[in-house]
Amino acid sequence: MNILWDFDGTLFDTYPSLVEGFVHLSKKDLDRAEVLKWLKKDSKTAFRHFGIDEGQREEYKRLYNHYANTTSVPFEHLEAVLSRGGDNIIVTHREKDSTISLLEKYDLRKYFKEIVSVEEQGFPRKPDSASYEYVLTNHQIDLVVGDRDLDLIPARKLKIKTVAFQNRDIEADFYLDSYEDFFPMVLQPLQN
Repeated sequence: MNILWDFDGTLFDTYPSLVEGFVHLSKKDLDRAEVLKWLKKDSKTAFRHFGIDEGQREEYKRLYNHYANTTSVPFEHLEAVLSRGGDNIIVTHREKDSTISLLEKYDLRKYFKEIVSVEEQGFPRKPDSASYEYVLTNHQIDLVVGDRDLDLIPARKLKIKTVAFQNRDIEADFYLDSYEDFFPMVLQPLQN
């Protein structure tokens, strides 16, 4: 089974870093739970909601990469899922170098056949399906795993099964709160 993965909030618990970078960027004492709620929708919506100029996106990337590279960790039981065989592909808004750096830090790079950095490779941001369509030209994808609706919208458009990770407020074929449950809750039903 070949799986297309989102990175932030799906493979690695980067939301604390994303929130800290966002709060630092805003130069305000924002409620972190509210910031997280808006970032879970998407960063463009969060920027608008909190009145932050889109021109600060590059500074935001720098800040959250700084925080992420020092504090982010992969989710528990992830390696067991990645090592099950099949191709794993990442499609992310994150910079490719910082993605690879975090994967290598935890010896997970070996599990990924390809990493697509949406903006670096010139694709429109998700939920546009162009980056997923690109992946499909080189790989058969059986499943897409993401934590936000914008990760799963392109998969649904392309008729690929979806897993919502730690988010039951979005449309998906499967819902997963821990990778410990991947085999009984996702893989076994797909194989039947």
